[in-house]
Amino acid sequence: MRRYKITFAYDGTKFAGFQKQPKQRTVEGVLTKLVNRMAKNPTQEIGVYGSGRTDAGVHALAQVAHFDFPFDIPAENMLKGLNSMCPLDIEILKVKIAEPNFHARYDVTGKKYLYKISLGQFTDPFKRFYTAHWRFPMDFEKMEIAIQDFVGKHDFSSFVASGAKPGSRVRTVFSVKAINDQVNHEIHFEFYGDGFMYNQIRIMTAVLVEIGMGKRPIHDIQRLLKVKDRQEARLTMPAEGLYLKQVYYPGDDPEHSEKKHHD
Repeated sequence: MRRYKITFAYDGTKFAGFQKQPKQRTVEGVLTKLVNRMAKNPTQEIGVYGSGRTDAGVHALAQVAHFDFPFDIPAENMLKGLNSMCPLDIEILKVKIAEPNFHARYDVTGKKYLYKISLGQFTDPFKRFYTAHWRFPMDFEKMEIAIQDFVGKHDFSSFVASGAKPGSRVRTVFSVKAINDQVNHEIHFEFYGDGFMYNQIRIMTAVLVEIGMGKRPIHDIQRLLKVKDRQEARLTMPAEGLYLKQVYYPGDDPEHSEKKHHD
């Protein structure tokens, strides 16, 4: 058996999320079928294990998964073979033969997410599945200052949806970035941390939007971190603006890894 690590991108629009679900089209479900087809449909199904879940409508620029394959196929051939069968909304970007103990989920040291907001007065038909739309004026400088309050190790209870798994709400955000893309008339937010919970990025972004609109004080995030009350955060931004941008593992240099991906 060979363990393969795959890095892949997908358009989440027509998927009911990443995780396999009965009678639903999911990313994990599609990849599982492809891998088993590559293995000539073995009697025991080959499982595909992702770095984590994404919800329905959420996209990925570089998601990671692993699987154990019964035949020794060169990584390049596996890349070509899987891509020859992929639907148009999934692309395998990289394939690597991994160490036998590598685990796509449990070995993760960090993840980077991107959230895009289109600022047009009306919904752009070519962006409607790939950005959130917000036509109300926002003060970018306020949001640029406010987003830094997320950095550090905090209890993010105020920023987690009620459907999240039980357990600690403490996470560490390593860095954040607010980008004013004036060419495309969009605002982007990047969040890089050791992990994020159910709807956390979408709730964090919604709070930033309200700060930009003047509906919250610039440093209201500090208060929300202290009160640990989801109701105080209020809104959740739409799924279509969210992208899993990068997954990091031990030994990865974030800046080097990101540059390599864009190259």
